[in-house]
Amino acid sequence: MNAVRAAGRLWRAVLHALRGLATILFLFPRLNEAQRQARVQAWALRMLALLNVRLELRGEPPRAGPVLLVANHISWLDILVMHAARYCRFVSKADVRRWPLIGTLATGSGTIYIERESRRDAMRVVHAMAASLKRGEVVAVFPEGTTSDGITLLAFHGNLIQAAISAHAAAQPVGLTFIDARTRAVSHSPAYLGDETLIRSVWRTVSGPPLVAVVHYGEPQHALGRGRRDWAADLRSAVAALREQCTGAEKPNSRTQKPQKLRRSRKEDD
Repeated sequence: MNAVRAAGRLWRAVLHALRGLATILFLFPRLNEAQRQARVQAWALRMLALLNVRLELRGEPPRAGPVLLVANHISWLDILVMHAARYCRFVSKADVRRWPLIGTLATGSGTIYIERESRRDAMRVVHAMAASLKRGEVVAVFPEGTTSDGITLLAFHGNLIQAAISAHAAAQPVGLTFIDARTRAVSHSPAYLGDETLIRSVWRTVSGPPLVAVVHYGEPQHALGRGRRDWAADLRSAVAALREQCTGAEKPNSRTQKPQKLRRSRKEDD
């Protein structure tokens, strides 16, 4: 029966992805930017529900940009989770653009693509990120450059942090943790590592116990004269501290927030 329920859950998620594709192709051209962002957030929230993942927020998501969200990277679920918590433009590897269905969804949600092996392309992406931040947008990066096991926090690369320095924007650390909804113990089932296929990781997630995705927002900070490498190291320390606090999620006095609705920035209203 568990396999049947998981298969049904996965099928509903696929149908929801197809509805998202139709929204991007046929509805997005008639919507303004704020309306598109709200649609992306609502779609991500619904997808998490279909995958049996509940969202738990701690700290304060940014009300408006410019801000660079800097998060650890565990799973293919991370982008969904962060979109559900607060819409943001992600920086992702260029391969994603070519993935069937997922690539169209990612592009429609405003993803900035990077060829990670190309130093020249990294500079192009930094300029694109800085321009986005200067427009007052919220941009998100995973400075580890790859997914980790959810236990170890890899070194943060400083290249993309340069965008916040160039745009004189704040960077806000974000700690991501997945918790078993029944036991409140840290769960590693969503981890996506090594040679494991995406399909296998997805199946393990949908067939396992229900999850809580904890998104812990830290305090925004500015460079204050730090170079990108030093700032990246300090942001890594902040993310590590946020994740350590998340492991105490079983404590009864933990504060749980409902996702906040997107609010238009002053620039969007103009």
